[in-house]
Amino acid sequence: MRIAALTLFPGLFETYKSEGLFDRAVNAGLVDLTAVDIRDFTLDKHRTADDIPYGGGPGMVMKPEPVVRAVESLGEDFAGARTIIMSPRGSLFTQSDAEELSLCSSMVLICGRYKGIDERVAEIIGATEISVGDYILGAGEIAALAVIDSVVRLIPGYLGDIESAESDSLGAPNRLLSAPEYTRPREFRGLGVPEVLLSGNHAAIEKWKRRESLRITLERRPEILEKADLSDEERRYLEGLKKQ
Repeated sequence: MRIAALTLFPGLFETYKSEGLFDRAVNAGLVDLTAVDIRDFTLDKHRTADDIPYGGGPGMVMKPEPVVRAVESLGEDFAGARTIIMSPRGSLFTQSDAEELSLCSSMVLICGRYKGIDERVAEIIGATEISVGDYILGAGEIAALAVIDSVVRLIPGYLGDIESAESDSLGAPNRLLSAPEYTRPREFRGLGVPEVLLSGNHAAIEKWKRRESLRITLERRPEILEKADLSDEERRYLEGLKKQ
């Protein structure tokens, strides 16, 4: 997958590119991330990328010319790429979106700053807006990195074991929060590991994990259960929990 991040601060992507799994994926040819400096496409000697908003009001708005020119500079490698503007106005980014994007051959992420990006940019380049949550960040780069990380880990070969991603919270096919995880030592500061996990009975372990997943989802994100594919037994189990 080829990824282009259009940003006013390309250095923010360099550390991420050179660390851990992403660095290994780059070396293996699974993913390529290019940080494009929007200021390189400004039209004045001061490299001005923002201006005051029409209609008045506080803050500054990112100018359309450098952003559009930066997108147009990407060339054939990004022809037909999914183009996304990181914005708190966008549709909420979900695990399903990450799975869909992981199937793309190329992706362009535009990092907003200040009060946002001139509205005409999205219209001209055909971009969609995505939000990573109902809160405000000072840097669209942070949101873009969150999207990149959630997408590339789903590319076959990135994690080494795709089942690791599928068993995560919100992962396909269950879409529930994951069950608690434990590792060595068997006892730590007076707290032990649930006996079922030590039993070697795989059927019992899977049943325990599923029920714990249901319990935690009910406690923390009950709205997820409204769309979950549950058996009659699981629905009865949840009803029992609600009565406790």
